[in-house]
Amino acid sequence: MTTQSNGVLRAEGITAGYGPVPIVREASISAEAGQIVAILGPNGAGKSTLLKTIFGYLKPQAGHVFLQGAEVTGLAPEALVSRGIGYVPQVGNVFPTLTVRENLEMGAYLRRGGVQERVEAILSIFPDLGKALERRAGTLSGGQRSMLAMGRGLMLDPTVLLLDEPTAGLAPEYTREVWRQIQRVAESGTAVVVVEQNATAALQAADWAYILVAGRNRHDDRAGTLLDNPDLGRMFLGG
Repeated sequence: MTTQSNGVLRAEGITAGYGPVPIVREASISAEAGQIVAILGPNGAGKSTLLKTIFGYLKPQAGHVFLQGAEVTGLAPEALVSRGIGYVPQVGNVFPTLTVRENLEMGAYLRRGGVQERVEAILSIFPDLGKALERRAGTLSGGQRSMLAMGRGLMLDPTVLLLDEPTAGLAPEYTREVWRQIQRVAESGTAVVVVEQNATAALQAADWAYILVAGRNRHDDRAGTLLDNPDLGRMFLGG
């Protein structure tokens, strides 16, 4: 297995689940600043569970999480947000009755000032949102909602942004656009960790990828190397 450097975010030997039988078993990932890291694997592999454990929604049964070298294992989500980790869940990631502008402002709840300046910065990353600032989020397309969710997650200038299946249910043209925007987020210097079912799209956009099978690390490598691997399907099936 190829390995990358320690990175700004490290999760080491994470074991976690929702009961006595763990779903994630001794899984490890790392992400560097300005890098897109994809977490791939078959349904039930523990991808989303790993993300929720990193973000503090689940307490790990074993393992450690480090942010910029400091251990943050088991801290509550609000504490992790204040330390620089943003998280965008697959569902319930926008306030549908609020406008785009209000959603972004809600994402800045810990900021002491400069909210409007940060809104403008987010709109420079997601220019389509600027055309819909006064529209209610519930009227947006699926792709626009995904971009709004990412924008809201970026309002506090996170060092790391965790995305759980941001393209789920989107048409191909919206999927491509969301991935383009994820790349722009990474270009701003944020480390982006993405759980994704569409392996091909993820590997085309990501810098590094981890494959989980049955909750364990099966393989990790540069995304381009995995994309060219003829045995990728076999690895996904755990053969």
